[in-house]
Amino acid sequence: MVKHISTPLRDETIVSLRAGERVLLSGDVFTARDAAHKRITALLDKGELPPFEFDGQVVYYAGPCPAPPGRVIGSVGPTTARRMDSYAPQLIESGLKVMVGKGERSSAVIEAICKFGGVYLSAVGGTGALISQCVEKSELVTFDDLDTEAVYRLQVRDLPLVVAIDSQGGCIYERR
Repeated sequence: MVKHISTPLRDETIVSLRAGERVLLSGDVFTARDAAHKRITALLDKGELPPFEFDGQVVYYAGPCPAPPGRVIGSVGPTTARRMDSYAPQLIESGLKVMVGKGERSSAVIEAICKFGGVYLSAVGGTGALISQCVEKSELVTFDDLDTEAVYRLQVRDLPLVVAIDSQGGCIYERR
């Protein structure tokens, strides 16, 4: 069974998701990779607001490629989530509850997800061209000097994901 979810996500929806469930996500998602995370946490450290409201939103660890002729966006596959693990607990504490990437997360991120009622969704690596077909609109939000690592707002329809870590600490990855 596949669960259809849409942004902005309500807390009730987020905490109802369980590790291993398949979801189709629709609505707005914000891309952000390492460089953008570094800048966002710097803003938060100075007491400033992040470049978009975290409440109910999704951060997708991706760096969209430029759009080829006739397309909304180029390849937009997930990047390895661990690269954001030094920043994620602070963002989660600041209100971000939903992240999308690929691969395992650190213990600190899992603890923050559980403490603040979040969820980590996994996209299949190597499917950036296929995922781009779920994108209906792409808009630059901030940090344009970062090129593909800038923050973009993507409007997606039925983006296929798996709940990798749920708010109860359930995890699809084998813990050693």
